[in-house]
Amino acid sequence: MTFYGLIFYVLAAVTLVSTVLAITRRLLVHAVVYLIISFFATGLLFYLLGAPFLAALEVIIYAGAIMVLFLFIVMTLRIESSKKSARETFRRWFPAILLGAISLLVSGLLVFEAPGSRMGLNARLVPPAVFGRYVFERYWFPVEIASFLLLIGLVGALYLGRQEQRPEEGTGG
Repeated sequence: MTFYGLIFYVLAAVTLVSTVLAITRRLLVHAVVYLIISFFATGLLFYLLGAPFLAALEVIIYAGAIMVLFLFIVMTLRIESSKKSARETFRRWFPAILLGAISLLVSGLLVFEAPGSRMGLNARLVPPAVFGRYVFERYWFPVEIASFLLLIGLVGALYLGRQEQRPEEGTGG
C-alpha cells in the first residue's frame, strides 16, 4: 500500500465515522460539528484525488457557508442547556477533537510535504472557468434543484424554530 492509499483510507474512515456521529447525535451543536469535520475530510479526499478546486469549493461552500447557516438555525431554536462537569464535557467532545486532529494531521502531511520528496501528488489541474462551464452547461438544472432544496430546508427549519409552544389539549389545567 502506498502512502496516498493509506491517507485515502484514513480520510475515508474519518469521513464515515464523523458522518455517522453527526446522524446519531442528539444535541444539534454536536451534529453540526461532526458534519463540519466530515466536510473537511471530504475536501481533503478531493485534494488527494487531484481536484484542488473541488476541495476548495467543498471547504468554502459546505464547511463554511452552509454550516454557518446551520449554526444560525441551531442558535434560533432556543435549546436548553444543562450544566455538565468539565470531565463530562471533555468526554462528549473527545470524538470531535480526535477526528478533527486526524484531519488536520493528514492535511498537514498533504500540504506541507517536501517539494522533492517521492510522495509528491501529480494532480491534474482544471481551470475554474472550464469546470464552471462544464457544470453549468451540463448540470445547471440539478444545481438549481439543490439550491432550491437548501432554501426550502432553511425556511422549514426557521418556521419550526419560531413556532410558539402550545399547551397540549386534554391535559387539564
